[in-house]
Amino acid sequence: MELAGMTLEEKVGQLIQAGFHSLEPDGHILDLIERRRIGGVILFARNVQDPAQVAALTGKLQEAAQRAGTAPLWISIDQEGGMVARVTEGVALMPGAMAIAAGGSGEAAYEAALVAGRELRALGINVNFAPDLDINNNPANPVIGVRSFGEAPEAVAEYGAAAIRGFQDAGVSATAKHFPGHGDTATDSHLDLPTIPHSRERIEAVELVPFRRAIAEGVDAVMSSHIVFPAFEPERLPATLSRRVLTGLLREELGFDGVIVTDCMEMQAIAAHYGTVQAAVLAVEAGADIVLISHSRELQEGALDALLEAVRSGRISEERIDASVRRLLALKRKRLAAGTGGAPQPHEAALRSVGCEEHRETARRISEASVTLVKDEERLLPLRRVPTLVIHTSAVATSIADEAVDMPHTLGKALAAQGLEVVERIIPVSPDGEALQALLTQAEPFGQIVVGTYNASFYPGQVRLIEALQSLGKRPVVVALRNPYDLREFPGISTYVAVYESRPLALESAAKGLTGAIPMRGRLPVTVSEAYPAGWGADGSC
Repeated sequence: MELAGMTLEEKVGQLIQAGFHSLEPDGHILDLIERRRIGGVILFARNVQDPAQVAALTGKLQEAAQRAGTAPLWISIDQEGGMVARVTEGVALMPGAMAIAAGGSGEAAYEAALVAGRELRALGINVNFAPDLDINNNPANPVIGVRSFGEAPEAVAEYGAAAIRGFQDAGVSATAKHFPGHGDTATDSHLDLPTIPHSRERIEAVELVPFRRAIAEGVDAVMSSHIVFPAFEPERLPATLSRRVLTGLLREELGFDGVIVTDCMEMQAIAAHYGTVQAAVLAVEAGADIVLISHSRELQEGALDALLEAVRSGRISEERIDASVRRLLALKRKRLAAGTGGAPQPHEAALRSVGCEEHRETARRISEASVTLVKDEERLLPLRRVPTLVIHTSAVATSIADEAVDMPHTLGKALAAQGLEVVERIIPVSPDGEALQALLTQAEPFGQIVVGTYNASFYPGQVRLIEALQSLGKRPVVVALRNPYDLREFPGISTYVAVYESRPLALESAAKGLTGAIPMRGRLPVTVSEAYPAGWGADGSC
């Protein structure tokens, strides 16, 4: 499809990327593709059953675009790895950003992205909303955390650039997010409108460093954040709606000439303060090329109508729309010209490689390198071959970005697979007083206790459990199964290990490390206390 032959309706359609709610193309999404000529579709876990189903789904979506005579679709997904991933079964799910950084290898970041990208491409997915380039320098951040490569700007830039190369070498467009940075917030923009009040000089020196590197690396897309940056925008507009940020800073100052995509416009930072439909117009005025509306057909249709009206009324010039469409079509020609990305059906040979043993071995190697022994003051590791009580805290979705978390795998099962005699108790993230008392009673006869914590900084019940075990004279081995900051809540424990995620592979790697089957050589990508700064490793050095 060429710009010169497109109607205004077709041009505006290219600017919208929409989600839907089924495993098959339903009337909702087919109508948007065939009648409204939208440019792209986003998939979530609700659209995913297994690789074969995803490949069939993406093929049918592309067939619908082909029937409509429109350009091939962007089919995007949030497949960051680790705790934020939409396709988890039947694929070689890679560790997340912080786990990769703990392993200390930029090459691993490239390999993980290359393998993930090849598998996505085989499934017919051609855009990944990854890597996350936020610098997690705020331990209270409720939404980024282990999705970040760490707290050091240059390190995040290095790992991020490697991931961008990996995805794009696999033929999948990478997306640097969340510009200009979501790492130093204590508010989740899915739920409210955060502000980062720092000076321009500080943001230039910290938050913007990975994005400058990503642009130099040739990243295809940048995703905007729904965060207010007064240093750049005095009008209290979030970056997504700010011309000063998207056009002035990102386009003109940083020189980015790729595709700008918004974060989902149904997040409360936008929906509650500006309204999704009207914000779609504001985002395009600000400089966005793709407006992402992930859920509601009513809002998707409303945004299309509002953009058409804005052009017809003269509020937005057709030349402004043309600039975005020209950019989008150019990237589609570049990425979708060959391979599975624009074809009606993914290639069978490529699909057979999804989840293959070679890919899984790459994931396993990267995961094992991430296991971080922060301290073992009383030499409780490796675990002794004695009856062991394992208390496993169930993973939960810490934000909408996680979607639902349903993982039957546990640390106790992983330790049992390593030959340990295990009695396991699975607890919720917020155990109450009655549950705590029952656990303490069960703990009495055990000389060896392992506790897997999960974001204990946000759930005081876990902290009370650790303190109560210590008051009984127990010396629990504590394993942080998500954010390594848990150590701040119980600094007096003697043995602490971080594995950064609760996915099955991470639990397996943790069990191997705890039993001495593999060395624990990871290093903290973030500072968890003055005694244990970023870079701290098992050998006691940084």
